[in-house]
Amino acid sequence: MNASSAPVTASVVPPARVGDPVEAVDTPALLVDLDAFERNVARMAARARALGVRLRPHAKTHKSPDVALRQVAAGAVGVCVQKVAEAEAMVAGGIADVFVSNEVVGERKLARLAALAGRARLSVCVDDAANAADLSRAVLAAATTIDVFVEVDVGGARCGVAPGAPALELARAVDALPGLCFAGLHAYHGSAQHLRTDAERREAIGRACALAARTREQIEDAGIAVPLITGAGTGTFEIEGASGVYGEIQAGSYVFMDADYARNQPAEDSVFARFEHSLFILSTVMSRPQPARAVCDAGHKASSSDSGYPQVVDVPGATYAGASDEHGVIVLGVPGPVPALGERIRLVPGHCDPTVNLHDWLVGIRQGRVECLWPVSARGPGF
Repeated sequence: MNASSAPVTASVVPPARVGDPVEAVDTPALLVDLDAFERNVARMAARARALGVRLRPHAKTHKSPDVALRQVAAGAVGVCVQKVAEAEAMVAGGIADVFVSNEVVGERKLARLAALAGRARLSVCVDDAANAADLSRAVLAAATTIDVFVEVDVGGARCGVAPGAPALELARAVDALPGLCFAGLHAYHGSAQHLRTDAERREAIGRACALAARTREQIEDAGIAVPLITGAGTGTFEIEGASGVYGEIQAGSYVFMDADYARNQPAEDSVFARFEHSLFILSTVMSRPQPARAVCDAGHKASSSDSGYPQVVDVPGATYAGASDEHGVIVLGVPGPVPALGERIRLVPGHCDPTVNLHDWLVGIRQGRVECLWPVSARGPGF
């Protein structure tokens, strides 16, 4: 079979057409409520300006240059990504400033990263001197340069060099390597994002800020400028942003929100409390085997369950109680005929980032009709 007669794969077929009523969208599909989405984008941009910090949203949430371009148009300086493939997708989609807020290890990945630095402003994290040396060799071979942030473990217990002297030693190494520009510190406390009370989050981020500030002081006392400390997420960005320590925030999930973030207790008068669910899984009821049970077509392949099952928003009292590959079991609060066989229901995903990664398209909806179709260009496992 030659290329011209090859069948169209499912990944390139959108679940709807622009102008379709929402009832015509094939399921399971990801819907974006464009009005709520735009309000979320505007609220975050305004809050970052009020805090006096740069906004660099994390694109791992949406994996879509179409979304990223709208964030940049609202005032973001660029985006964060986690993988080289995501960075390539963002640059190809027109994003001129991309931070890979993660370590990149391996000759092939480093070569791709170094080549990409010739097409856009690129930055990356390191937490190991040998990795920094490998990165230096890659950018020299590509005749490019790259900004480098030393990642510091400020409580997340994931990646990152220890604060203080170890971070200073690594900053010295980066500063001395050709092709690398020491850009500052990456200090992200991921596990603090979903601490449920404001007091818990403030305590955790207070410790992170103190560690980041002391590390910056040690590096600057050694004669190396620390231009920027970057970090923060949707759950805590207002704390880092008001700290006087962080100059850039990386919140991502705020554009969509999800069921897990909705479990956080917001601080009084916080912008976080005003973010809206704008991302929904549209699903069809495919079976009504019992009066108190419905089965929809959104299972594990349509919604990530790492942060719990999705929430049912269109059927009062209904609970998404279990999933298999292609099925979602919904227990009804009041047994009866609703939802009927073939009826559409919306679900709020438990965790938006990995849920988006399961889909090829974001379907933008306004006033009950499809207004736009955004490909999820950076989806996949990443490499």
